[in-house]
Amino acid sequence: MTNRYYDIKDLLEFIEPEAVREGCLRMYVENRDLYAEVQGSTHNHQAWPGGYHDHVAEVMNLACALYIQLDALRPLPFSLSDLLLVVFLHDAEKPWKYEVGPDGELQHRPGMETKEDHQRFRLQKLAEYGITLTPEQENGLEYAEGEIKNYSNRKRHMGPLAAVAHMCDVCSARLWFDHPAAEADPWIGAQRVQSPTV
Repeated sequence: MTNRYYDIKDLLEFIEPEAVREGCLRMYVENRDLYAEVQGSTHNHQAWPGGYHDHVAEVMNLACALYIQLDALRPLPFSLSDLLLVVFLHDAEKPWKYEVGPDGELQHRPGMETKEDHQRFRLQKLAEYGITLTPEQENGLEYAEGEIKNYSNRKRHMGPLAAVAHMCDVCSARLWFDHPAAEADPWIGAQRVQSPTV
């Protein structure tokens, strides 16, 4: 791998085993137009049409960059495949999470208000596409956005895989919340997805 920016479909090719990779590819291909329409969030990051797709591309590319650097310093106890899988799936509910409210603003659909609702929906989507996770990957998916309500100074809930997934998500959502840039992004190959409605 180089420092260039990869397309989501190319990055999914690094996921193992084959059955999980095929499930992820099918999920991406079947929903790509939807991913290229919805925002990454209501206001805080990649909040433009297609921002969801761009956020996923960002976290997956950040996963590659961080994994290579961190693993060179100290061997990581999980594979790049594990990390790519978790960050690809970490917001899998978002394309179905929002609807336009009476005020014209995005709002949560009924049954999609809490983090628990989001996790339940993600797991249903994974089952729909035949994607099975290891316990470590499940932990990564559950805690990719932090320990939030489960934080304790007596027990670590977030495992190592979740910690690096969280780093990727925070970097995209809070450091590079407006990237990839609409034009001339400095990361070679980075560009926003073209919405199918444009």
